[in-house]
Amino acid sequence: MQNFTLTRKMVIASMLLVLIGIFAFHTKEPVVYFSVKNNLNRARTSETISIPVSKINKLVKAFGAAQLQIKDVTTDSVLVSQPLDNNGDGTIDEILFQINIPANAEKKFSVSGRQPGAAAPRSKLTTYARFVPERTDDFAWENDRVAFRTYGPVAQQLVEQNKPGGTLTSGIDAWLKRVNYPIIDKWYRNNSTQGGSYHVDHGEGYDPYQVGPSRGVGGIGVFLNDSLYVSKNFVQYKILATGPIRTLFELTYAPWQAGNSIIQEKKRISLDLGSNLTRYEVTLRSNQTLPNVTVGIALHDKKGEVKVNPSQGWFRYWEPMDDAFLGTGIVVSPAAVQQYKDWRVKAKDHSQLLVITKPQKNTIVYYAGFGWTKSENFKNQAEWDAYLQTFAQCKASPLQLTLKK
Repeated sequence: MQNFTLTRKMVIASMLLVLIGIFAFHTKEPVVYFSVKNNLNRARTSETISIPVSKINKLVKAFGAAQLQIKDVTTDSVLVSQPLDNNGDGTIDEILFQINIPANAEKKFSVSGRQPGAAAPRSKLTTYARFVPERTDDFAWENDRVAFRTYGPVAQQLVEQNKPGGTLTSGIDAWLKRVNYPIIDKWYRNNSTQGGSYHVDHGEGYDPYQVGPSRGVGGIGVFLNDSLYVSKNFVQYKILATGPIRTLFELTYAPWQAGNSIIQEKKRISLDLGSNLTRYEVTLRSNQTLPNVTVGIALHDKKGEVKVNPSQGWFRYWEPMDDAFLGTGIVVSPAAVQQYKDWRVKAKDHSQLLVITKPQKNTIVYYAGFGWTKSENFKNQAEWDAYLQTFAQCKASPLQLTLKK
């Protein structure tokens, strides 16, 4: 009986030691501190910061990457963050969060494990992307400021079979939204019961943009012998992430021909919260030396105005759109720019602002999007130009993240 009592006391003591250890671990939890520095002489808003999981291995092992939280050290507030598996292998690769930071400023943050039972902060705003089989086979994406779509293989087949309801283009369509909440599902749902509904502004915005055979807002092609060669509709898609900071997906295209070259094309597309521009990372492979890889913006009826600044890496078109104005734009590293063409022709929807680029390792990275005056984010042409200029400057001088050892 005495041995049983002694054994029970030892078990209880062992359990207490384990509980004390767990309590001590969580009350003295490991924390990694880091700073973010803005070297530009201008304030920056809605800037996405990425913390590579590989840099915070101890925290990941202790808590799991999905249970980490970011704090602003000055305010002691927990920020909205998004764990991101950026290659679809089931493992989180980075933690995203966003900040506003003044000119020439440095801000301090910490990353630590979330306490058991503590809820992650939630954002009222989000990014979103999905395949849309109920509208043939569109693929659409959006954030709190803009929305886009492009078209799949069934839409292409309908055109090639002379059937109604098809669309044949790898150009990018612009959905002009003027609310900060998601509209994709609602607009498609309403359109399924009232055909053409999203072409009418019911107070949230609408789709007046005509893509046709053009590149729309940032589609890609190859410019060769005064002709623009392009792919047809995407044939495969893969969604990698949607969340409060970023949506990320991939589109793959069937091989297509540009002169004597056979081109294989894959787009890696992302859109961050607060941005008017989608990021495109396009990889093109060819059986020959890759010719002039070109990004385009539709000039529609050529009643708008082109403005370019190759030395800063931004290009834009400003045009009337019904009873308002629309600015479209491309931002690309100046080092990647060969030349540009204000390419105007007689054929409908073939006039375009073309930016001919120099890919690195068969890949070109650029940003393309739009600003609509009715969204109230931009009142006029000057504000759209200033946005593109600032965007280009920020990409040329990224925020510096320094982890403290």
